[in-house]
Amino acid sequence: MTAGDFGGKPVHSVRLSRSDFPTLPAGFEPPRYDVGAVSAGIVHLGLGGFHRAHMARYTHDLMGEDEGALAWGIKGAGLRATDKSLLDALAEQDGLYALVEREGARENRVLIGAIVQTIDASLSAEDLLTAIDAPQIRIVSTSVTENGYCLDRATKTLNFESPDIIADLGAPRTPRTAPGILLEAYRRRYVAGAGAFTSLCCDNIQHNGDVLKAAILALAGRQDRGLARWIDHYACFPNSMVDRITPVPTKDEIDALRVETGLDDRASLHSEIFRQWVIEDKFSAGRPDWDKVGAQFVDNVAPYEFMKLRLLNGSHLAIAGLGQLCGYALISETIEDPFIRLYMAALMDKETGPTLAPVPGVDLAHYKRSLIDRFANRAIKDTTQRVNSDAPINVLIDPMRDRLLRGHSIDLLALGLAAWCRRVSGRADDGKPIAVAHPMSDLLARRAREGGADPAAVLSITELFGALGRDDRVLAATRRWLTLIYQQGMRATLIAGAAEGAFAR
Repeated sequence: MTAGDFGGKPVHSVRLSRSDFPTLPAGFEPPRYDVGAVSAGIVHLGLGGFHRAHMARYTHDLMGEDEGALAWGIKGAGLRATDKSLLDALAEQDGLYALVEREGARENRVLIGAIVQTIDASLSAEDLLTAIDAPQIRIVSTSVTENGYCLDRATKTLNFESPDIIADLGAPRTPRTAPGILLEAYRRRYVAGAGAFTSLCCDNIQHNGDVLKAAILALAGRQDRGLARWIDHYACFPNSMVDRITPVPTKDEIDALRVETGLDDRASLHSEIFRQWVIEDKFSAGRPDWDKVGAQFVDNVAPYEFMKLRLLNGSHLAIAGLGQLCGYALISETIEDPFIRLYMAALMDKETGPTLAPVPGVDLAHYKRSLIDRFANRAIKDTTQRVNSDAPINVLIDPMRDRLLRGHSIDLLALGLAAWCRRVSGRADDGKPIAVAHPMSDLLARRAREGGADPAAVLSITELFGALGRDDRVLAATRRWLTLIYQQGMRATLIAGAAEGAFAR
């Protein structure tokens, strides 16, 4: 222990180290395995809060149950320059960090030991590719958000007009995108006569494994058809559904935990207690037995995936837009608004829920109620800004497309879309700026301000909306709500919607 001064309060700090593992402060659950014996079997692209609260947590738990799982440690890589501070913090702590899980008054504090190395691949992917070259690496997982795969947002196929993909095609041995890095890693295995690894996508994309495989094969087809055939035959791309609400930790939260506990952890994070992981049981070279610690391996992920994307992610984005326009910073205070709560329940019951097939082993009515409770969890400070930044607009567009094909109403989905169109203008009802984190933010803001109450200017961006943005039914439904939002403001629009019975279930 060494003395320090955090926030003006002198404390004794407990340093995190694998070689000299410390006695943890009271209230922390230590690893139930030798952290010095963990070796890498997985490389993960997109090391952030969600991966560390989800896949790394499952892997950590399995290591405590099964000594053989110690060979499934994780090397985590960051692909963006903004990842550097987290990577540096984890490197100083030998990959160890505290995960605080909260629900109401209940709290778990766990010291996670599954991550054995961090790699900064923001400037060069060579160290990352060298790590994947190791024969012990049998899984390369990803959580880089939908934007990180360089997809055409309307078709979910690889966008060959992306400047980054163009760059990777011009210099395939020094890739900078996730698809380019995976392809080059496969090529190295192919040339060396080594076995293929599994690419495990952990992002909220419908049929995520299938989408990733199609992107890799499309890119390979432009370079080496023999390599493309080898990948298609030997590599596996399981679909998966991941679920755990994990807010971005703030510096104040990290510092507060250090002050309170004395644990010198610059990479701590918070999440809800709930977690779920459903994985297609299709792996190239073995896998951890994550099912021993709560994950589900199934033959068909689609029903679970649709349930989560339509009910959780669709509701999350819809209410985050409404909430931010109403002036709410947190998801918990957003769902406490009685009109937004009514809207979310009606959206699930009347529009997104009816697009689902039965989900094996799941009571959908109970699942929908649980989502409202999870969103209302004040113990985690999940923000409307985070959800609005992370969730792709497709979680509203895809169920809208399905309902239109069947001739069904899209009125409530259109309200969520109208709020999205209003928000991307970059201005709230009171004129205050709203930060819009989107690769097309400049174009969106320009179109939204040009169009005002008419969504046609925004919805005509074919890269985002495809033909749906020209559908008269979508335009009319969205225009009705957007006009009300511009004329009356978001809060008054919600009150008017409730008064006319739009949120009745």
